[in-house]
Amino acid sequence: MSTKCPKCDTENTQDSQFCKKCATSLPIEKGQPSFTKTLETPIEELTRGTTFADRYEIIEELGSGGMGQVYRVEDTKTNEEIALKLIRPEVAADKKTIDRFRNELTTARKIRHKNVCGMYDLGEYKGTHFITMEFVPGQDLKGLIRQSGQLAVGTTINIAKQICDGLTEAHKSGVVHRDLKPSNIMIDKEGDVRIMDFGIARSLEAKGITGAGVMIGTPEYMSPEQVEAKEIDRRSDIYSLGVILYEMVTGRLPFEGDTALSVAVKHKTEAPPDPRELNPQIPEGLGLFILKCLEKDKEKRYQSAEELQSELTKIEKGIPTTDIKIPKRKPTTSKEITVTFSMKKVFLPALIGVALAITVVIVLLILPPKKAAPLLSDKPSLAVPYFENNTGDENLEYLRSGLSEWIIIDLSQSKYINVLSGDKIFSILKKLNLLEVEKLSSENLEKIASQGRVDHILKGSFIKIGDSFIITAMLQKPQTGEVISSIEARCRGEEEIPEKVDELTKKIKTDLNLSRKQIASDIDREVGKITTSSPEAFKQYMEGWKYHQQIRYGKSLEYMKKAIAEDPNFAMAYRTMSWAYRWQGMFPEQRDSLKKAYELKDRASERERYLIEGDYYQIVEKNLDKAIDSYETLLEIYPNDMLGNFNLAQVYIEQLEEWDKAIPPLEVLVKNREEAIWIYTYLGRAYTAKGLYDKVEELYRFYLDNFPEDMRIQAGLAFNYIYLGEYDFALAEYEKVLSSMPDKYGLSMMKGWIEIFKGNLEEAEKELKKVVEHKAPNVQITGMVSMIPLYYLQGKFNKSEKLIEEARGLTHVPHFESVHFSN
Repeated sequence: MSTKCPKCDTENTQDSQFCKKCATSLPIEKGQPSFTKTLETPIEELTRGTTFADRYEIIEELGSGGMGQVYRVEDTKTNEEIALKLIRPEVAADKKTIDRFRNELTTARKIRHKNVCGMYDLGEYKGTHFITMEFVPGQDLKGLIRQSGQLAVGTTINIAKQICDGLTEAHKSGVVHRDLKPSNIMIDKEGDVRIMDFGIARSLEAKGITGAGVMIGTPEYMSPEQVEAKEIDRRSDIYSLGVILYEMVTGRLPFEGDTALSVAVKHKTEAPPDPRELNPQIPEGLGLFILKCLEKDKEKRYQSAEELQSELTKIEKGIPTTDIKIPKRKPTTSKEITVTFSMKKVFLPALIGVALAITVVIVLLILPPKKAAPLLSDKPSLAVPYFENNTGDENLEYLRSGLSEWIIIDLSQSKYINVLSGDKIFSILKKLNLLEVEKLSSENLEKIASQGRVDHILKGSFIKIGDSFIITAMLQKPQTGEVISSIEARCRGEEEIPEKVDELTKKIKTDLNLSRKQIASDIDREVGKITTSSPEAFKQYMEGWKYHQQIRYGKSLEYMKKAIAEDPNFAMAYRTMSWAYRWQGMFPEQRDSLKKAYELKDRASERERYLIEGDYYQIVEKNLDKAIDSYETLLEIYPNDMLGNFNLAQVYIEQLEEWDKAIPPLEVLVKNREEAIWIYTYLGRAYTAKGLYDKVEELYRFYLDNFPEDMRIQAGLAFNYIYLGEYDFALAEYEKVLSSMPDKYGLSMMKGWIEIFKGNLEEAEKELKKVVEHKAPNVQITGMVSMIPLYYLQGKFNKSEKLIEEARGLTHVPHFESVHFSN
């Protein structure tokens, strides 16, 4: 029995599925096996290295979908990498469908645009139909959304504008996509958007092809007219783009359901939720733009891709930048430290004051920190927590802290912004147990701002597409939830990141409401030139800096040396090494590192340069006049700089004992409500040396009023009562300190000091020996330092000198090696 072709009347065998002459689908006779079974036969899987159609060498499978499988292949005739899409049998079964493919591809091939993936040809090999097209290395938009959750507003608009460019060109050629969705949008290595699969969706709209479980289009992105099977035009693509925009900024689709049909019906009947309900950070203009794209009536939508492009440009320009006014912070209290107290005589030799001050310092090292106070400044203040690594690549984890540090260093050059230092950020994140937390919540950000006493947070993330990076950041006020701006930078590789950091920080300055005059007059050297332009060197530096902050100086030095091996001119790494050597008691190595840092000081920031000079003159050349000049020059540029003021005061206290000159820079920091405990203990020490005991008490009470219940300051307050001769008050105050300690060795120390001041030296020795015999090293050091003036007063000078040497070998107190008591 034969089967006649309904088109050309050619006789075919009974089991033929297509006419042997014209390939028309043949009718199925009753009782004849259904072709449906044949359609269920899968396409033969192609493995790496095999060749398809005697031409296309398989490199890798890229994915599969409703159309079939997609492969990255090498065209052996042209030696080019292209994409090969094998069409499923059930799709290719109808000759009319294949004809439509061919006709549509002929039109789509005419589209030549940077934002449209090039379509090549339709072919057949051994019954398998396939399409060849341009291969676009990168990531599809769907994966990017899944990776990031929500895209930044700037990123969203950038991608949307490129899609509009591609649609404009296609629509001019008379081609409507009909299946626009994130998985059909690729982002290549350069960050350019490419729209895929033009010319395919329309070809699938033949009647009879929707059977056997094949659905045409994607319900989540269908326009209402597609759902109703009405006439489709370019406004359908505009609707689909609205859905894509909605998903980019919210991380969710406007309509979801249990079945494809339920989702499609919602597109036809339900109004989409306002995207700003899901993401309040979306600008109002962008939210309204998305909702207009999603109008049910296509006459109410934007009518062309050119119109979309124009509106997006207006929205982009309207994102808040310099029009945002940053209110000046007000001090939380009007209390100030006065300077009107009369001087009192020191009733014991100055050496007791020095030893007592060192003892206080050591005690303070043991006690826990307390909560922060508000920052006093008329400048905008900023914290830059670690960035989110959305690449999935653990080798890029260093950029979490690395990007934060680069931005901090760059912005710290500014005379008009207060930026939390990298070690302060580390300290806060560690205290809040957020060091390993990738995605910081709004609550986390508010806690960081509170701990750091700042009014702005820069929350950032980065992704990688091919060899390129996209860095996004959002500047916001975490206390109110107000978003100031969204910022984005694209890097062609790790080596370009420092350059892009410079672009980001310029935008941040503008968004923090710095005037043009301020920005123009500000210090703003390229961050790669004041740190390193080598990503590998900076990676090693950040790893070393992590250990440095953990007080693991040996490990820190390992990585600093690796950083210097990558970039021998890395001045900042040498300065960090000098401090790591110092805290390990390796003073010759410290001096060598400082010498190298000094040679490279021009490759450091202006601030870092003067700190390097100050350290170098003080420690290497021992030229205190030059050290003071360096710190004072630094303070002429940055009058409120914490390290500059503190280091200057430290030289006057530790090296010169010029108390009057030490007091003003420390009082600047107190006035600014800097929290660092060393500021208050050093200023208290200077006041003590001047006999200003009432002023010491007021200073410490001031601290406790603004930073409540700080045990370390209470310890200083207790010692101050000894100077005042108020021994009962001293013991009572110290009892508060002891409440936070596991044992009561401190009571013996306090009693020992009181007996020294009373002149009962034998009783003092009994009490202080209890402290020296303690197992904990820090406690031993405290007892040893307390015994030094006791032996001096007893005339036991050799014992006094011996204790100094022993304590010097155990302690990490700055400048302790300079302490010496002369006979």
